[in-house]
This record gives sequence, structure tokens and C-alpha cells, in this order.
Amino acid sequence: MADFPQYFENLTGAHHFRIDQQIINLIAGNYNQYTPNGVQDLVLLLNPIPDASHTRNRKKSPPDSECFPGTREEPIGEVTAWADSSMVVYPIAIGKAPHVYWLHGFAGCGKSSISLEVAKKYAGSGRLLASYFFFRGAGERSTMNRFAATLASQLMTVIPATIPFMELSVCAEPGLLSGNVSLSAQLEGLVYKPFQAVMSGRLLEETSTKGPFIIVIDGLDECEDKRGAEEFIDHMLKFFDLHPNIPLRIFVASRVEQHIRERLETDGVLLGDLNSHWPGKDIEKFLRESFRTVARRDRVIQAYIQAHGEWPKKMDMDMLLKHIGGSFVLASTIFKFIIQSATEEDVTTPMERLPLTLELNGLDTLYTQTLARSQHLPHFHDIISTITFFTQSLPIAVIADLLGIEVFEVVRVLLNLQAIIHVPGTDEKGRVTFCHTSLRDFLTTQNRSGSFFVPPSFHLRLSYCFFSYILEKGGDVGQHFERRWELFTEVEASDITNEIEQFKARHPLHTDRLPYHAFICSAFFFSLFVDNPQTPDILKCQPRSTGKEHEYAVHVAVRALNPEPSSPHNANPGF
Repeated sequence: MADFPQYFENLTGAHHFRIDQQIINLIAGNYNQYTPNGVQDLVLLLNPIPDASHTRNRKKSPPDSECFPGTREEPIGEVTAWADSSMVVYPIAIGKAPHVYWLHGFAGCGKSSISLEVAKKYAGSGRLLASYFFFRGAGERSTMNRFAATLASQLMTVIPATIPFMELSVCAEPGLLSGNVSLSAQLEGLVYKPFQAVMSGRLLEETSTKGPFIIVIDGLDECEDKRGAEEFIDHMLKFFDLHPNIPLRIFVASRVEQHIRERLETDGVLLGDLNSHWPGKDIEKFLRESFRTVARRDRVIQAYIQAHGEWPKKMDMDMLLKHIGGSFVLASTIFKFIIQSATEEDVTTPMERLPLTLELNGLDTLYTQTLARSQHLPHFHDIISTITFFTQSLPIAVIADLLGIEVFEVVRVLLNLQAIIHVPGTDEKGRVTFCHTSLRDFLTTQNRSGSFFVPPSFHLRLSYCFFSYILEKGGDVGQHFERRWELFTEVEASDITNEIEQFKARHPLHTDRLPYHAFICSAFFFSLFVDNPQTPDILKCQPRSTGKEHEYAVHVAVRALNPEPSSPHNANPGF
């Protein structure tokens, strides 16, 4: 590449004219001028997603989360130490410069808040090249369709010298922005190559002094285009392998989904486990400072403190912290619940709501409001009911297998509920648990939970799921089927009739799953023969118990032996 000239002349001897705003770049001896209209044309051509960066309106374009001042300093410090380190330090320690930092953890543990802090810090110092916050269900922001173009639009703002190289890429590959070109080609032509082309001379010297540029990618697990996410990771790692000295770092934050973990658990990627940083002290600081702030603004709270002294009292605060555990999102949700303004339906004051949150049924309103966020989604009741009835918590992937649905369908329901349900960072290993045991009590008490009530008769659904699981995948889960069937038979006959009607109305989740009437027949005869394995004559068999189960047997036999063959859920070519 040619050396920069010591000086240049432009429009020598010209007079009586005016030059409006222009962007002037001197790159490798080539002099380039761009009028504002030219830049605007390129922006229009790129058509970036306007609400994908860290500067978006978070109220309208979630996630709406940020670190409370003075909290999460330890994990943020680890990220900034990596981002600010020279390319010489890390090769000595781990053998290879880590261009990529992957921060992972369970849903709601604060990854997006830390991503925002990292983006703001390096935007302030001029080192943030671009930021992109994925969000599930947010249209194209949850895909890779305009990912490269959105990064490029931010890159050209930070380093205008990249503009001519982007234009060259678009001219050389007219379909670069049409969606007919691979994501790798888009990233190469619009982001990596333009950045690489300008990293010489004075700009490279400044970068060496200030530190490398940073790209922040948050919520990669929320990208609904898994193949696109895989292609992005593979191409990124390959690019850094080919260009180990390029002054660029990429920060990625996500849950530990398999397609991400398989690619990022490798050399050249620094791993940060947010779960290893217990946030208890940070949560306490957040709550204490937040209560002080609201007390200074709320005259009702001020009057209460003048009459009764400190609020919240130390004992109540200690109980609240124990109640919350290590969940920042639960802490924030409970705090907002306590200090919310009174309404016609709820005229209580914050001082009255605080002790309610510590009682067994004090969070019923919060549970109802939170569960309503996912109530409209497919399989909501099956997913919540399964978690409720399994005191031994299950991984997300197991819940999906058991119900015969996709993993992403379980994740989609749970992510809206992370204020009250712990959503693990990985689908295969971590386990789904309730943030507090009172949620299970709420869901199994009909006069408290209303439409969210999980009836005991749901054990029929679970026994069907285990029966189908045995037929589809085998495995030693027979004891689970037996247990769920036994629990179902303990239900009152009226409940059984209602549940069978509901069960019959459900379509099989997979076309190759056993029809409901075939399952009930099989389970019913199982209950007759289980205590008489040596007797082939059905007339000699007796039901296992008397009384209520005789009534139950009549209802089951009538429903099971009179299926409706025209019903679409009975059509199953596999049986």
C-alpha cells in the first residue's frame, strides 16, 4: 500500500465558490470526497435496523435493562480488562490472542445490562465500532437478515474512511444487500474488509495507543435464525485466525445454547461465566438505594417514616433479600411491585405491600401479571403444568422431549417469565426451577390462580406423555408413567370426566403420537392387569381397589371405548 503524501492541493487558484459539508478521506494516497447526499444514499442502501443498537429506546425496543450504578463491577471489570489489554499480553498466558469474549449465564442474570455498560463505555472513548441487541420475536432484529448491514451503518459513522470500501464491495457484488448473498459474504464485504482496509498509517497508530475497537453482540441465543448464528460465529473465528493482529475485539453475550456453545468453547475465545459472580451484595445495594430514592420522592412514604421510623426495617429487608435469592430480575420485579402507584383495584400503599411479598400468598398479583405475558403462546399450560408437578426439576430439552414439542417453544414461553422462573443458561444441562416455592402453591390452589390453575387431573396428560415417550424413544421411564397414572386415578370422578373431555379435544402434538383413546384403553387395561400378571382371563381380573376407583373405571371405559373415528386427532397412520 502506498505511503501517505506529506501534503496535497485541491482546487488550486479557484475563487468565488462555496463548498458545503463534505466528508474528505485520504486513504493510501487516494483522495475521496463525499457529499452528505452520497452518505445518505449509502445509508438508505444499507437500510439498517434502527432499534438494534445500544442507543435504541429500550422502553419500546427491549431488553430494557441496565446496571444499577456501582453494581456488577467485578464481571464488567473482567470484560474491560480483556478489551483494554494489548495483543501481546494474552498470547503469553493462553497461547493465542483472544479476539472474542463470550459472556454466558442463565436468563435474567444481567447479561444484557452488562452488554449495555460495555457498549456505553467504549462508545464514550470512541472505540465502539458497532453494537447489536437481538431480541426474540422482534421481527428482523431476531434474525440475521440485516445484521451485517446494521453493523456496517454504525461502522461508517465511527470510521467514515470505510465508506468507499463499502461502496466498492456493493459495486463488485450488486446482490450483497439483496438477501441472495451469504451472511459470510455480507460480513466480509461490509464490515471486516472495509475495517481492515483502513487499519494503516495514522489510524493504526492511534488504535495501538487507545486500544482495539469493540463490537458488542447481545442475546445471540435470541436470534431465531440458528443457521445464521452458526455462520456468523464460524466466519468470525475464521477471520480472526487469518488476521490475528487486526485491532478488533468482539464481545458476545448469550445463554449457553448448544449451537453456540459447540462453536465458542474453543481456543481464541475467552469465556466469562456470569453465574460464577454471586450478585447478593449488588442486589442488596440496588434495593437499599432504590428504596431511599423513592422515599425522597414519595410524600406518603416520607410521612410514614416520620411517624414510624426507618422503612423498610432491617428485619424486613433481610427477609426480602432471602426471599429474592440471587435473581436481579426478581429483585427488580418485586421492587416495582412494592412501590407501584395505587389504583382503583389496589389501593394499598408500599408499606402495606412489602409485608405481603413476604407472605405465602403475598405475590399472587405479581404471579398473575407475569404469567399473563406468556398465556397466549402455544403449549403454555402444558409447559407450566409439567414444571409444577415435577418437584425434581427438569432441563428445557427434557421438557420439550416429554411434551413432544420443539426446544425453542419451551424457551419462548419461559423467557417471558424469568422474573418468577429460573431459566437456565443451557437447554441440555441446567434445570428449570421456580424462583420461590410459593409459585407452586399458587398454581395448585384454584381460588388463588384462577385460569392458571394446574388441576390434579393433569397427571393424565403427563402419563400420556411418558407413555408416548416410551414408544418413541424407549428408556427407563416406566416408573414415571405408573406414578402419574396412579396420581390421576386418585382424582374425583367428576374431575376425570372433565379432564378426559379436555384431553380428547387436544390434537396430538406429533402426528406419530398415540391417539388419546388408544392410550386410555392401554392404560386402563394396564391398571386391571398390573396386579394379576399371571391371569390371562380378563373375567378373573379385579380392579386394584374399590370405591372411588370403580367409579373411575366406569368413566374411563365408557370414554375410551367410544372414540370418535372422524376426529382429526384420532388419525394416526403410524398405528
